[in-house]
Amino acid sequence: MDTDLSFSGSALAGDRLARAKHAYTTHLVDTSAACALAEDGVPEIGDLVLARVATIGQHTKIERTDGRRAALFRGDEIVVAYGNRYAPDQFHALVPPDLGRCHLVAAGGLAARVEAAHSKMNPATTIDPVGLLLRADGRRLNVRDVPPGPVAAPSTERPITIAVVGTSMNCGKTTTAAHLVHGLRRSGARVGAAKVTGTGAGPDVWFLVDAGADPVYDFTWAGLPSTYGASPAEVREVFGDLTSRLAVAGCDVVVVEVADGVYQPETAALLADPVFAAEVDGLLVSAADALGAAAAVAALREHRLTPHALSGVLTSSPLASAEAAAVTGHQVWKLERLRNPNAAAQFVTELRTQRALVGPDGRAGLVQVA
Repeated sequence: MDTDLSFSGSALAGDRLARAKHAYTTHLVDTSAACALAEDGVPEIGDLVLARVATIGQHTKIERTDGRRAALFRGDEIVVAYGNRYAPDQFHALVPPDLGRCHLVAAGGLAARVEAAHSKMNPATTIDPVGLLLRADGRRLNVRDVPPGPVAAPSTERPITIAVVGTSMNCGKTTTAAHLVHGLRRSGARVGAAKVTGTGAGPDVWFLVDAGADPVYDFTWAGLPSTYGASPAEVREVFGDLTSRLAVAGCDVVVVEVADGVYQPETAALLADPVFAAEVDGLLVSAADALGAAAAVAALREHRLTPHALSGVLTSSPLASAEAAAVTGHQVWKLERLRNPNAAAQFVTELRTQRALVGPDGRAGLVQVA
């Protein structure tokens, strides 16, 4: 390798990067292209950085690109991506303006500085950036260095698309989506799935894969390590990129998970986008209790969107389910119903009928309210 660099950066020993623990957020980037490190500069969202673990705090493990969670030790070198974090029950963190000490704010591999934290959190694991990864021409390696998504042919029929939204983190969105995927797969449908917003991490992706979705994409395929701080246009682009990939893959049905709650900025922007309403045929709301379900339904009505059913953590309680059904007027679908192949097939049939009734292009999407 030619180490006579014509740009500001120090040469990177051939095996140093190979020994480092590479995080999930880097799984689509060919880090073998890195030959040098930039030891100063202003990091940007998605930039890959070689960092050294300074102290072990909240995150004691890092999720590798293959999904295994590797234990962290002081002095370990890791490869992660700079990115913002929005997690009301964990950390609020932002990309820093320099390459000074910062934090590992997500096990999937996000480098940022913590602005605030939930009281249950331990102090964040601290990391010392060694340098940004550079190519031979001096360009930084970045999560956005992924091949562009395929463009669906004009004649490609849009798959039936079902979105799962929720009231907050940990209200049951991924579980709802995975059980619906399982039911759809058992009904004979070719099902794909996408997580269009959130923080880069593998567990939700693997859950959807295990449920039977094929393929499964998240926003890292659209070049973002997380979507917090992304503009409405960028979030719309992620949604379009991932659903297009699934359409080209030949999926009959697409299940889309939208992270966090309906008030989270990027989620709210996507729900307000007319493209979302036009492209999504069915909408499920996950909630932890009846009050949350009622608030979520009311928020969706502000965007002129009508959910088809409720699900999530509240389904664990018959009383909470009954309250939610009574106050919202919507059915509550337990996990057994979601993964039932006959019920899943009936849901898709109803959505196809709804689409056929709206016009010759069949693209009216969600039922909208006045």
